[in-house]
Amino acid sequence: MADRNTAAAAEDEDEDEGGAQGRVARTLGMLERERATGVLRIGDDGALHLDGGAVTRAVSRHAPGPGELNGAFGGPDPELPALLAMFDAAYFLLGSGAEPVFAEGPAARGPARRITAATLVHERRRRRTLLDSAWPYEDLDAAPVVPVRRVRRQRVILTGLQAEILLNADDRRTPAELARDLGRTAFACLLAVRGLAAAALVRTQRHRGGTAPPPAAPPPAAPSASWVQPTGWAPADQDLLARLRSALVELG
Repeated sequence: MADRNTAAAAEDEDEDEGGAQGRVARTLGMLERERATGVLRIGDDGALHLDGGAVTRAVSRHAPGPGELNGAFGGPDPELPALLAMFDAAYFLLGSGAEPVFAEGPAARGPARRITAATLVHERRRRRTLLDSAWPYEDLDAAPVVPVRRVRRQRVILTGLQAEILLNADDRRTPAELARDLGRTAFACLLAVRGLAAAALVRTQRHRGGTAPPPAAPPPAAPSASWVQPTGWAPADQDLLARLRSALVELG
């Protein structure tokens, strides 16, 4: 156990966060190569369940579970709520700076989709690009959502989720807390709040050089080509990633 975690920390495979936050992805890649079965716990943030090296479940204290997502996430694809919840949790777990600790054990019970480490990393990178394109500061992500009291624009166009957030924000709940109460994914709420910040509709901190303008062009739909999948990792599931992208667009 200790040897596995030490080896993962020492690997030089570069992830988008790098350093401490890259340890989770590196550990997942190592466990995938070993076809390990058990639970990878990420401090107090949550855990990733593995079966033969594939991730079958992800749970994060920062993200709602599949049972907390509202009925709009069902439709003709019954697998979608579970997938959205899984990738929502994985987004936060892969970005955690906590030490990952793996414990061998039986595979989680029940039906599960087998996800490769590369698939999770690709999707996390794409989501980070979307967030940074909408508003390049992270301070809003864990802060209470505080709508401005005076709108200084003649016309504002909101998505349905942004309207829900503004109607339900009470100056106390964070985007993740609003996500649970609204039955939405935490990532979708983060993206919506960053878009509200770019439109000057929620209170933000003053950053050096003033507030950032809205993005001049739509964010890219895929991760940066600069990331090279480490040798030995199973390939990313591009069909699954396409399904997730379509779902997030429709539900955002």
